Amino acid sequence: MDVNDRLTDKNFPADPEKTTLEGKNKFIGLWLFLGGETVLFASMFGTFLALRDSSMEKELFQLPLVFLMTMILLTSSLTSVYAMYHMKNNDFKKMQLWLTITVLLGAAFIGIEIYEFSHYLHEGLGFTHSGFATSFYGLIGLHGAHVLFGVCWISALIIRNMKRGLNLYNAPKYYVASLYWHFIDVVWVFIFTVVYLIGKLG
Repeated sequence: MDVNDRLTDKNFPADPEKTTLEGKNKFIGLWLFLGGETVLFASMFGTFLALRDSSMEKELFQLPLVFLMTMILLTSSLTSVYAMYHMKNNDFKKMQLWLTITVLLGAAFIGIEIYEFSHYLHEGLGFTHSGFATSFYGLIGLHGAHVLFGVCWISALIIRNMKRGLNLYNAPKYYVASLYWHFIDVVWVFIFTVVYLIGKLG
């Protein structure tokens, strides 16, 4: 069977994302990439902790808003899981639907983060205000850029394969995009805990 042929119930493999060598390579390549990203974020966390300003954090941070952002992103991780569940059951339409919801939740997260940044700027916390401000915007902005990239990546997959259906060529692409999305969700959990929660209550 050609990898570009649409998968049907008769020829559907157990793990379409890892059936081909290319799919397995994409899976391994993503984990190597995420290893490098983990080191990058660890460095940003270390810089933030070294330059943090607890008095400013307690004054500026709005936990209800950040909690809403956290719930949105965690929910998007769940919708991504549903999408992969339907992919493994060869239900292309439901997979696309759940991925679309994931994208919309990701876009909502970015919108709220932009509002959050504008609030801090209005309160006088500019990027060059202090070492704390630079490290804060650097860490949160880096994560936001990853979310934006994920939104664009998944959106491109949805649009590009709308008429193609699911096949052995695009199944690994959907799968690694979903793993990437889970990664940025996990990073946000650490950001919420280390930056906002400890900063506000610690």
